[in-house]
Amino acid sequence: METTYTISVFTEDIVGLLNRITIIFTRRNINIESMIASESEVKGIYRYTIVITVLPERIEKIVKLIEKQVDVMKAFYHVNDEIISTEIALYKISAEAIKQNELFIKTINKHHARIIRVSFDYIVVQKAGGAKGIMDLFNDLEQFGMLEFSRSGRVAVTKPMKTLSTYLKEIEISNSN
Repeated sequence: METTYTISVFTEDIVGLLNRITIIFTRRNINIESMIASESEVKGIYRYTIVITVLPERIEKIVKLIEKQVDVMKAFYHVNDEIISTEIALYKISAEAIKQNELFIKTINKHHARIIRVSFDYIVVQKAGGAKGIMDLFNDLEQFGMLEFSRSGRVAVTKPMKTLSTYLKEIEISNSN
């Protein structure tokens, strides 16, 4: 049975590296469900957070292939219960929702979302949370006239384990020997 994995890839900031990493998935016909690139906790090191769903026997091979890329320092994979994660979504709703003000506000409050912009033509609502909660709010807001929807990829940190700094020190020691 396929499992959803979050892959964390730590690299230097090198042009074209992200393309080389995505090719690993493309060649194996694996869909990337979400991907985020950002700075990490270590200065000069960047983190790609990639979410995929594959058979368990494939994940280790994929991560090893990623680590073989010249500018990749380390890659890890985790199942959902090994990480703490969130996503963010923005919903642009027709200003007509104000006509159903009580129901609209109840819907926003029910989903622990917040209004971040109100204009003459539209209202922008923001929600942070899991994919299911984001889509539940989407479904509930459709009745008010959905104009636009945008959702980030998964942002994740691992539950207690070795830190990236620890792994980098280990790599440094093994390279000096």
